[in-house]
Amino acid sequence: MTAKKASRKPQSRAADSPNLLDKLESHEAAAVLSGLLARHAELRTEAEAIARSVLAKVSMLTVAAEVEDALLQFGYDDLNGRAGRHSWGYVEPNEAAGELLEEAIKPFVTQMTRHLGMGLETEALGICQGILLGLYQVRDGSGNDILREVPEFPDESAAYVVGLWAGKDGVKTGRRRNIPPEFVREHLPEWDWVLEAAGQKADKES
Repeated sequence: MTAKKASRKPQSRAADSPNLLDKLESHEAAAVLSGLLARHAELRTEAEAIARSVLAKVSMLTVAAEVEDALLQFGYDDLNGRAGRHSWGYVEPNEAAGELLEEAIKPFVTQMTRHLGMGLETEALGICQGILLGLYQVRDGSGNDILREVPEFPDESAAYVVGLWAGKDGVKTGRRRNIPPEFVREHLPEWDWVLEAAGQKADKES
């Protein structure tokens, strides 16, 4: 009597293999998404809706806390690594401190301008307000020796951010964008000049 051979079903590699998509780097995931949308154009609308929902998750208070942490992270070791004599010349402590602080705040400013460039103006305003609030909270130095080297940094950086938001520099849309006066009254009571920097009337009662 001939024994019947047991039939074997091919096993799925997905069942016993690690999830490849979860292990992709960000640029690799972007390439996969581009390839998927190229093959299935009908998914583009859904993908854009998901992207918009992800980018819309902006919390002013979260941005402010992150800005504050970024600006207060440095100590004298960081400053000494920049200041002093180098092969290209001598760097003053206040110059080195300014460079560190500018590098710390740059990602937040870039995030704001990216959102503006994508037409997400409401979300960009939330980032702008978060940056301003974070700068406002460290305006007195907050006991930080690096900020004490450049006490003008919070004000000057805030003016620059307001200029970008209002459309005076960098991102230009042909119209001026406003800073909500109620935001200034509630969160930046000592910075009413912010409204003037944005081309608005500094009317605390308006």
